[in-house]
Amino acid sequence: GMKLHIVYDPKADCPRVLDITDANVNDAQIGRTIAIEAGATYVFDKGYCHYGWWTAIAKADAIFVTRPKTSMVLAVRATRTLEAPKGDGFLILEDCEVSLASKGDSKLPVPLRRLVLKRDQGDTITLLTNDLDRSAVEIGQLYKDRWQIELLFRWIKQHLKIRRFLGYNDNAIRLQIFAAMIAYALLRIATRANAITIPILRFTDLVIQCLFQRKSIAAIDKPPPVNLSRPKPKISPDQMVFSYA
Repeated sequence: GMKLHIVYDPKADCPRVLDITDANVNDAQIGRTIAIEAGATYVFDKGYCHYGWWTAIAKADAIFVTRPKTSMVLAVRATRTLEAPKGDGFLILEDCEVSLASKGDSKLPVPLRRLVLKRDQGDTITLLTNDLDRSAVEIGQLYKDRWQIELLFRWIKQHLKIRRFLGYNDNAIRLQIFAAMIAYALLRIATRANAITIPILRFTDLVIQCLFQRKSIAAIDKPPPVNLSRPKPKISPDQMVFSYA
């Protein structure tokens, strides 16, 4: 099996970094290879648990938001007052500053903040971050927005023809996935460059239909222009006409 790793920018709605590895490669191992941008916020799930990487993110003046593993022991240092705890689809139950309470060699010399959220569906999740400035609701919304990358994977599988592979060796699978991601990126670039407002799925269908036509992308969803200088036919458009070669 193979695993696809993506750093996704939800504001630009486009992948920033992409890597394909064997299925047995640990997620955190790939995360540590990504160049950290100062001021950026990295949101990931508990599969990317690595204290050294989290520390590197904090030292680079960046922010991480994640879910701690259940085995992670945290000591509460201070409790924050909950102001306007209701978010979009969730409710903040707890907001406190914590530190790692492990007695082993594990170290995480980073100011930490733990949030407990209750979703409208009824389940409760715990978030861990080094962001001490944003409100609890803003941090909860950041993690909720992480779902967009799952929608990205679903969209690619459904509309970019990678449910079935043309070849089954390592190189063939990689090439097909990279081709699909390049197509996705080009579609997103085209929509932004031409201020396309129609849904991306409709735009994708129109691009497929017009691949071999000379047509402006900005006018891809509009009917062809009428040439007023062309003489009108002398016969009725409903009448059959015979042509001789």
